[in-house]
Amino acid sequence: MTVIDFTAFIDRLATASGETILPFFRTSLLDIENKGGGHGFDPVTKADRAAEAVMRRMIKASFPQHGIIGEEFGSQNEDAEYIWMLDPIDGTKSFIAGFPVWGTLIALLHRGLPVYGMMHQPYIGERFSGDNRSASYRGPSSGRNLMVRRCASLNEATSFTTSPLLMNPDDRAAFGKVEAEVRLTRYGGDCYSYCMLAAGHLDLVIETELKPYDIAALIPIITGAGGVITTWEGEPAQGGGRIVAAGDPRVHEAALKLLNR
Repeated sequence: MTVIDFTAFIDRLATASGETILPFFRTSLLDIENKGGGHGFDPVTKADRAAEAVMRRMIKASFPQHGIIGEEFGSQNEDAEYIWMLDPIDGTKSFIAGFPVWGTLIALLHRGLPVYGMMHQPYIGERFSGDNRSASYRGPSSGRNLMVRRCASLNEATSFTTSPLLMNPDDRAAFGKVEAEVRLTRYGGDCYSYCMLAAGHLDLVIETELKPYDIAALIPIITGAGGVITTWEGEPAQGGGRIVAAGDPRVHEAALKLLNR
């Protein structure tokens, strides 16, 4: 099977997960738990778990030979040729605060490489998807291809990170060097920032401490829209960790130099 055979199924996964999540959003039904224990606040809700459970059931029913890696329920059959990587709500902190800058991340990996990804924001009704060759947007009233914008230098760039407070002191200091050079830095966004980069509305996203399921679905969207996404060391990003995404290779290169100085 080719990747194109899976696109309709991924749409069904997105629809089912969205229908599961939305009854919890901006309600008192969340039942928030802290997965972080004594290491900070890492919330999880009934919506996270219910949405991942729904997607897992659908994958097992349709593709029992495939592997699954999810944020809430771990890994199974992770040596399979095809792996589904799921983050039911990327941006749970925004979710519990009622802000719609969260999304469901669905990635399909083939022999370890992300070959298709979708970010679904069901409250707004938006889907961003890509297959490394192209990327697209579908919203409530329109659809279009995604394309990053050109940006010649850091001093012309708009940059996003979820929060510098999520970085360790050394990484925060390195990030500060980039922040001092760009035209504008904004905080927040989680997965939504990467999609806005793919859509040509911003130029740079810098993060740390990401898990594979935080980033795998976003890689085919960024690259499909013409962008660049790597680790801070310039290596492939699918393993997570410290990530740099840019719409223009010149901005990406400049950011890497500062982050590694």
